[in-house]
Amino acid sequence: MRILLLAHSFNSLSQRLYTDLRERGHQVSVELDINDTITREAVALYEPHIVLAPFLKRPIPPEVWRARVCLVVHPGIVGDRGPSALDWALLEGEREWGVTVLQAEAQMDGGPVWASVEFPLRAGTKSSLYRREVADAASAAVLQAIERIESRTYTPRAARGSDPLVRGRERPVCRPADRRIDWQHDDTATVLRKIRSADGAPGAPDEIFGRAVRLFDAHDAAGLVGAPGAVLARGGGALARATRDGAVWIGHVREERAEPGESRRALKLRAEMVFCAESVQLPEQPGYAPIRYRERDSVGVLQFEFYNGAMSTTQCRALRAAYAQALSRPTRVLVLAGGSDYWSNGIHLGMIEAAASPAEESWRNINAIDDLTGDIATTTDRLVVAAMRGGAGAGGVFMALAADEVWAAAGIVLNPHYKDMGNLFGSEYWTYLLPRRVGAQHAAQLMQRRLPMGVPEARRLGLIERTLPAAGGETLETILAWALELARDSGFAARIDAKRRRRAADESAKALESYRTEELERMYRNFYGFDPSYHVARYNFIYKVPKSRTPLHLALHRARRAPRGRVVSGVLGDGTVHEESGYV
Repeated sequence: MRILLLAHSFNSLSQRLYTDLRERGHQVSVELDINDTITREAVALYEPHIVLAPFLKRPIPPEVWRARVCLVVHPGIVGDRGPSALDWALLEGEREWGVTVLQAEAQMDGGPVWASVEFPLRAGTKSSLYRREVADAASAAVLQAIERIESRTYTPRAARGSDPLVRGRERPVCRPADRRIDWQHDDTATVLRKIRSADGAPGAPDEIFGRAVRLFDAHDAAGLVGAPGAVLARGGGALARATRDGAVWIGHVREERAEPGESRRALKLRAEMVFCAESVQLPEQPGYAPIRYRERDSVGVLQFEFYNGAMSTTQCRALRAAYAQALSRPTRVLVLAGGSDYWSNGIHLGMIEAAASPAEESWRNINAIDDLTGDIATTTDRLVVAAMRGGAGAGGVFMALAADEVWAAAGIVLNPHYKDMGNLFGSEYWTYLLPRRVGAQHAAQLMQRRLPMGVPEARRLGLIERTLPAAGGETLETILAWALELARDSGFAARIDAKRRRRAADESAKALESYRTEELERMYRNFYGFDPSYHVARYNFIYKVPKSRTPLHLALHRARRAPRGRVVSGVLGDGTVHEESGYV
């Protein structure tokens, strides 16, 4: 079917549905919801069988939903209405939640239901649940709805009707007051619910050291106690604050407003960095540890979980030091297990934006992640596995390719390209690591097409060796079990020998540092050159500046009509170029 994906932005859920629908043979084009005229034009150009809206902030124009089947993906159970569905579910401690696919009508979230899928609501952040459980349920529900539409025999049911089992109800927008923390009376569980219901936007309102902030990235600070509301300690970039019955770590905060006379808007940053002067007076405590190491028999597992997958200069250096320490252990297999939400998204654009010189911090950051990637690529005394439990983008993808094997959880989305960030050239040794897996021609095509990729396609292309279960508590145990199989394999010694010989042959053909030097020459121009595209794109990304048009590599219906240029499309698993979507 021809499906027009209409969204406020091409966010994580939109990308997940885009990759899943294409994997099942549907033709998918994207139009960003800029205004009604643009939407009507997109529908006229593409003539879709279905308009699918996974993430909208306003209604679909009536003339569109009256003429076409328009499906709205609502992150709530059947009968739920309102823009803060997941927020309220977390705040009110729901045990089960779901996703409903409704047909657009005049009443928002009130049209007939084509499909719904429910799931247990774990104690996670709103953003984490959205990327994992909501995305899984939305994919299943959308695919089911499309099958029912194709069958021409299914009649969608009313969103409410007289069914006594329908639990959903209409709820208002979740306001700041609904999430405001009462530190004197709220227990730890309540504080965590309030902060998690607002993570990653808009954040829970609060005051710390007399400054109005929004709170994000909260975790239980087990073992810490103090006067309710008191800031007790610092650790790993976070601040611990006492609740009525314990304490919580606050990992990230964003000031409500910039300081007087400061022109730049406030950024979401590590709490210890925002309150730098106050933090130095606090005792340092263990507990908030984004980098952890565990070992079983001959397998080491180095876990790292950085907020939103962004890796700052400091974090890259810390992970590199942890990697070196892990190499000192007598293991045969070393697993790099990224976070359950993200493996890595490469350099930390937020920290770069906050720096006195974004160009200089960009340079420090790219060199720090290159150092780490180079260490992984030159490890020859054991097997290294990159275990992706969460998605990855840009440099994070190529850092993973430095490992001997890449394992990825079903349902995650990869973005193996840099160009969306102001035509950034990229580093992390991608000019060496990518062609050795997919060949020079396919590497060039992948880097140009700028499209998200699902795990099945990544496996066909040779970017991934094994598919893990969808991210969950059991995934780490599966990773460890598979790694133990590698370590105990009878051909392990021969594989290590072959690895050493290949690295030596590659080095003889062209020194690894030559790839880095060539990449960084291009990156230097991105950072310091006359073309400001990277700096503009970074600013727009950090501050979520809405796009004024849909990029042509997403808008298939517009790319086909472009007056100049050549449409380069997605690379299929068989290596052919499919003239369906790409860029001009």
